[in-house]
Amino acid sequence: MKKHTDRIILGIDPGTNIMGFGILGISGNNLTVISLGVLDLRRKKDPYIKLKHIFEETTALIDKYHPDDLAIEAPFFGKNVQSMLKLGRAQGVAISAALSRSLPMFEYAPRKIKMAITGQGAASKEQVASILCKILAIELESVSLDATDALAAALCHFYQDKAIKTTGSYRGWDDFLKKNPGRAV
Repeated sequence: MKKHTDRIILGIDPGTNIMGFGILGISGNNLTVISLGVLDLRRKKDPYIKLKHIFEETTALIDKYHPDDLAIEAPFFGKNVQSMLKLGRAQGVAISAALSRSLPMFEYAPRKIKMAITGQGAASKEQVASILCKILAIELESVSLDATDALAAALCHFYQDKAIKTTGSYRGWDDFLKKNPGRAV
């Protein structure tokens, strides 16, 4: 898988009923969707069996695609404590699967992901999906919103990582100009 990409990022939108995943390949500044989908757990009634499947499927994705990083959406704070607890468990299991494979893990708040993709922290899932589909040239009709949320986490991580690498640290304007010849006019 690495032959055609410099890096691979696995994005996960955790959930105990539906877990979205998106795998983004990066070659220079070219982005490719390698895989996109959901793990549908709604037919499983036992909550612990759901967690077992999340662990197994996340591990299987890691073993198949060999990502360099995992970008996962952090739980949001809602009014329903039981929902937050379930979501936190699903996220913890996916993180455990990544850690079991020594995969670096990065967590992003939903608002940060939405801001990175749409420029608005309060964007809807549909807005995120629509813009993401334009950026990555994928068809919206065939894509689940849970899968696009996962892919958005991966793209947010790419943008974040790229910003850190290109920004650097400087001790003033002279240091900036010395490290960036040709940037000043």
